[in-house]
Amino acid sequence: MSINCEILDLRAFQSVVEFGSFHRAAEALHISQPALTRRIQKLEQSIGAPLLERTTRHVAPTAMGQEVMPLVRRMLEEFDGSLFAVRDGAQRRGLITMACVPTAAFYFLPTVIKTFSEQYPHIRLRIRDLTANEGLQAVARGEVEFGINLMGNSDPDLSFEPLIDDPFVLAMRKDHPLAQYETIEWGQLEPYPLVVVDRSSGNRTLLDGALARHNLKLNWFYEVTHLNTSLGLVEAGLGISVLPRLATPQEEHPFLIAKPIVNPVVSRTIGIVQRRSSALSPAAEKFVKLLLKVWKTP
Repeated sequence: MSINCEILDLRAFQSVVEFGSFHRAAEALHISQPALTRRIQKLEQSIGAPLLERTTRHVAPTAMGQEVMPLVRRMLEEFDGSLFAVRDGAQRRGLITMACVPTAAFYFLPTVIKTFSEQYPHIRLRIRDLTANEGLQAVARGEVEFGINLMGNSDPDLSFEPLIDDPFVLAMRKDHPLAQYETIEWGQLEPYPLVVVDRSSGNRTLLDGALARHNLKLNWFYEVTHLNTSLGLVEAGLGISVLPRLATPQEEHPFLIAKPIVNPVVSRTIGIVQRRSSALSPAAEKFVKLLLKVWKTP
């Protein structure tokens, strides 16, 4: 089964959403308003749901339209990029759209991007730094070509290629009583106020599950949404925090230090997530090969 639509149908939908008007969208596309309306209707019939809500003064995407719009935008950008590459007679141009968990985006992705940009200076990259769950959804819906995410996904339509193992560590101030130890055991955390990320985080889900298998549980005092917030509380001397190593300062920090936690050691695996049914664009394929070459765990 396939959806019968044309590039012009997608452009019509994108233009109406961006202009918020059939009249202005028709002018921008240099077609009549009835022709624009027919293209929108054709696209809605192909998808099987209304994409736009029309009033006398305004046009806005429906819930389905909001869900479809990121995919339409990426398809059009990749289509245009491919045409430009053919026109220029080279495959060294294009656009790569990826999703990446924030800690990976901040700490190890720039190393690969720097090398890649030196080799392919005309290939643009759009990086959506999303939570683990949001990133997986973006890959599954086709809003991005691939994602850099945590292992643990059970969606049979997605594949996972491991890159690196990232152990959880204890972040604390250098003057904290636990800072004197080379390694920390989970039981040693009990007397101190603990900062954790909330249960919507993929890191929290992974950590809670691993500790439950050893009959351990984190008794937290502060719960936050973002890892950076937990580090701020730790730096202020309000508590200690269990974080992935990549989320802690990678250089010498004036106040903070991170120590390994053992018995058990809990790690998250970061890797590349792709749709099994979809091939990468030439530009994205080049980037993924470089990513595997630089960061794949032996």
